[in-house]
Amino acid sequence: GFFQSYAVEVDVKDASNATCLYAKWMMRFLIIYETNSSDYKNATLNLSSSVTHNESVCGNDTQAALLAVQFGEGHSWSINFTKTNETYQGDFITFTYNTNDTAVFPDAKRKGPITIVVKDTMHPVQLNNVFVCHNTDFFEAENVTQIFWNVTVQAFVQNGTVSKKESRCRADTPTSAPTIPPTIANATTASTTTLSPAPTTAPKPVENPDTGNYSLKSGNTTCLLATVGLQLNVSQDKPLLININPKTTTADGTCGNTTANLKLNDGNSTLIGF
Repeated sequence: GFFQSYAVEVDVKDASNATCLYAKWMMRFLIIYETNSSDYKNATLNLSSSVTHNESVCGNDTQAALLAVQFGEGHSWSINFTKTNETYQGDFITFTYNTNDTAVFPDAKRKGPITIVVKDTMHPVQLNNVFVCHNTDFFEAENVTQIFWNVTVQAFVQNGTVSKKESRCRADTPTSAPTIPPTIANATTASTTTLSPAPTTAPKPVENPDTGNYSLKSGNTTCLLATVGLQLNVSQDKPLLININPKTTTADGTCGNTTANLKLNDGNSTLIGF
């Protein structure tokens, strides 16, 4: 499904009021939690419109930089950055969610804050470069899936100015130029000298999606099989139909004794979870 989420923009200043750490990104969290009746429910935690970043730290040659945000009813998220003489990189992501937030976790059996720590897979970025990744990325640990997209971040900003040099993530770098079908937005009208009106043609209907075969393994054993064709119908200003292409879609997830999670990512910021 599609969920409302807010973009977060953090501009951390040093003692001289110069920018030392900058980030703008979007994220949400999918959490499986146990209820008092020993059932398991899925919760979606989105960022609210009010986010604070009081615990963020600039960092230096001997101290890690820390990008930390707090939101909602006792939830927080942070990532620390370390640097070498030439590069910087994220090391660990720490996420704390509070099951006392009954709006998100109704009837939760375990009460209070729960902290998850995962190692960041961000590759080293050249100093004085800003890291940019528009495509969707996610981390999964301990029944929590953290989803990120439209990420822009620079740690150890030099001279208080965010760099214009970009280091893109691998997902943002296509192996070949995509073929873009003509739409109202990108079609151009050629000039003509004829006085006859050009013939009109009905728009080509969207074809049925191709069927994909997706599977998950637990060790050497296949624990989930799905054969399905997927089409998304997004209603915004006008209906938008999107076919999920099995040839470019990857499957990931986990199998448990009572639950299984299948995540499909088509590499175009489209993530679908079952």
